[in-house]
Amino acid sequence: MINKSHILVIICCFICALSFAQEGSDSTKVEIESLPDTKVLKTRKKNKKEKADIIDSTVLKQVKAYDPLAPSKAAFYSAILPGLGQAYNGKYWKIPIVYAAIGTGVYFYIDNNKQYNRVRDAYKRRLAGFSDDEFQNRLTDDGLREAQKNYRRNKELSLLVTFGLYALNIIDANVDAHLLQYNISNDLSLRPHYKIEEFDNVGRVGLSLNFQF
Repeated sequence: MINKSHILVIICCFICALSFAQEGSDSTKVEIESLPDTKVLKTRKKNKKEKADIIDSTVLKQVKAYDPLAPSKAAFYSAILPGLGQAYNGKYWKIPIVYAAIGTGVYFYIDNNKQYNRVRDAYKRRLAGFSDDEFQNRLTDDGLREAQKNYRRNKELSLLVTFGLYALNIIDANVDAHLLQYNISNDLSLRPHYKIEEFDNVGRVGLSLNFQF
């Protein structure tokens, strides 16, 4: 039979086991409770980093403020020196085109003016009674008068074209400066489209207008 001493020993062992189990559970609880703090800190740091990444990825590009004087400045620079307004707008590739166009007009003006002076001088010498001009036996007096009219007309036309190209250079710089500051938004888009219908195999042309809010 189990005597009282055996029962007391069993009870003492059971109490000791319970005490050890409680201590173990307390230490485990402390460790578990200490973990969320570190997790919270790490989570907070991670959230801050994620927020920073999101902010960096969603930062909009700084839009250059509209300058109402920019088109006037570009036109003024091109009026002073052709091509300078294009350089002001950053369109350097247009500068050779500007000078080639204006240079062509100037070249034809100079050439026609030179030919006009040659024919006029020869006609003046004939009127003075000389017969040693370079057009002798090639052009009559009427021919010299007609040649003067043609060269003078071509000279004036070349001068007009040159001034037109010079004005076009100013207009191009002004319009280009306007377009560079034009705000193009993706919220409103108008696009042409072409579609071939499968039913009747006929092409359809139209415009699609998209609104984004």
